[in-house]
Amino acid sequence: MEIRHLKLIKAIVEEGSITKAIDKLHLTQSALSHQLKEAEYQVGTKLFLRTNKKLTLTKAGEKVYGIANEILDKLSETELQIKQMVYGEFGEIRISTECFSSYHWLPSVLKQFHHLYPNVELKIVTEATHYPLQKLLDNVIDIGIVSDQIKDDKIKYIELFQDEVVMVVSENHSWATKKYVVAEDFTNEHLIIHSLPLETVTIHQMVLAPANITPKKVTPLPLTEASIEMVKADMGVMSMAKWALQPYLKNSSIKAVKIGKKGLKRKHFIAIRTDKPQPDYFNQFITFLQTEINLQ
Repeated sequence: MEIRHLKLIKAIVEEGSITKAIDKLHLTQSALSHQLKEAEYQVGTKLFLRTNKKLTLTKAGEKVYGIANEILDKLSETELQIKQMVYGEFGEIRISTECFSSYHWLPSVLKQFHHLYPNVELKIVTEATHYPLQKLLDNVIDIGIVSDQIKDDKIKYIELFQDEVVMVVSENHSWATKKYVVAEDFTNEHLIIHSLPLETVTIHQMVLAPANITPKKVTPLPLTEASIEMVKADMGVMSMAKWALQPYLKNSSIKAVKIGKKGLKRKHFIAIRTDKPQPDYFNQFITFLQTEINLQ
């Protein structure tokens, strides 16, 4: 008998019906029936009896079911041991970003990684947001997702992806018909940002500060949805990663406006410590993160 036959018998018994076993094994009814006939042919006798529209194990079926449990449990245990041998034993990776918008994609990536490496605990350290490099040096986190770099021999940067930051405005705003905006356009505007300090906000860092421009009003508002509603009501403008804005653009009451003639592009990097030895699963996570982000 094959492993698929053992899984089939176990599913029928534990799910209590053919229908539920079909759902669990993702088989069609004809495929399940065919596999069951194969299993019974190989042992030379019936494994189930149909009584009152229910399947009950025969004596031979009980024997096979017992063996199926032993074999499948041993197989599962062996697979786990092999994963531990290849990817390390148990551990944790503490990760943070300098931008709250990154938390839109990060949890789904972490969830996928956890399926492959169930013994590695992944922790998102939100309190390190805005200061991930300092927290990395302080050993509060193990990985920082950053767009800003500082020169330090203890930090290594690995390029992750590049995105574009755009301005979000109401369809009635004077910028809505502009091809792009420049620093001077912000002088009389109400700028909505995700959080303080202002020095950590990309639009301030890369556009406003170099031009010595200060908006008329700056309001920190940590909830993206609330900020979008403010923009819709023409009560301010906000900057946002273009990829993160896409779901909101389905509503025609807001527009995305380019920043600068060539657009405001920024690169994101994985920041790690160079002076700290890491287990194999740590390097596996970095490779996984790069692969998954490039696929998105």
